[in-house]
Amino acid sequence: MKKVLMGLCTFFTVLFFATSCNESYTTYEGPGFISFSDSLYVLPVQNNEEVFDIPVVAAQSCDYDRTLAVEVLDKKTNAVEGKHFSIESNTITIPAGELTANFRIKGNADNITINDSLGIKLHILTENAGDERLQSLEANVLLVKTCPLDMNDFTGYCILKSPYMNQYMSGVKARLVRSELDPEHENTIILKDYFYDGYDVRLRFTANDLLNPLLEMDEQPFGPTSEAFGTVYGDGVIYMQQMMGYPSYYSTCEHFLVHYTTLFVPEVGTIGSYFNVVEFISDDEAERIQREGF
Repeated sequence: MKKVLMGLCTFFTVLFFATSCNESYTTYEGPGFISFSDSLYVLPVQNNEEVFDIPVVAAQSCDYDRTLAVEVLDKKTNAVEGKHFSIESNTITIPAGELTANFRIKGNADNITINDSLGIKLHILTENAGDERLQSLEANVLLVKTCPLDMNDFTGYCILKSPYMNQYMSGVKARLVRSELDPEHENTIILKDYFYDGYDVRLRFTANDLLNPLLEMDEQPFGPTSEAFGTVYGDGVIYMQQMMGYPSYYSTCEHFLVHYTTLFVPEVGTIGSYFNVVEFISDDEAERIQREGF
């Protein structure tokens, strides 16, 4: 079981849930209120078994059980119950002396694709609310397809593309690179001969947030100034660091990464900032590229 309380909101979520609601609901003038704990929950669905809890909370406890119904508003929901998700029960009970109960949802990863934008609108019904005054009657739930991180998916052959090639690597459209696991550091790969032969790059994969799969990197050598510019500047080495304001990230489902970098020569100056796209491919595809080219 996994409790997910997330306030992440992408632009398409805002567009989907931006429609206004004109219905009026009965309110109760009483000693407190009941509501969803948040207005938006983003659920990282990676299998068909994981249960997600959507908390409903009360401002104060009572000496009796409070049972409420939660409904899915079909007209404001584009996910299909029974196909994209299922619910454990339409009723929840806040036990006597307690302040919270969970509405429980399962996602169906088999029927959700990485590009889907699937939303569910939940509504707390006012019946059986006792003398509570209900607020925040509605909550939005977004189902997002995710895949577990398997570092082996990011080893082997990959295709590197970057605007840097157009600027400084004449005639190079893409580069076939080989990746391997770093034997000394967890969740880290070594991209061998990344842009230039003899210059490897190390990237770390964060694994603590399925909805925010970020890459990290230390400042490291990128390539020789002589090969990039035809002459030696500074100590003769171009260095790379993470581009400020643009997080690098990866996709566990689609097996690619986007690597934002700033290149510079120490004590000389900055060369520029570039995004690099690395797509991992099969050995057969790599063999074809080696034989036929890009």
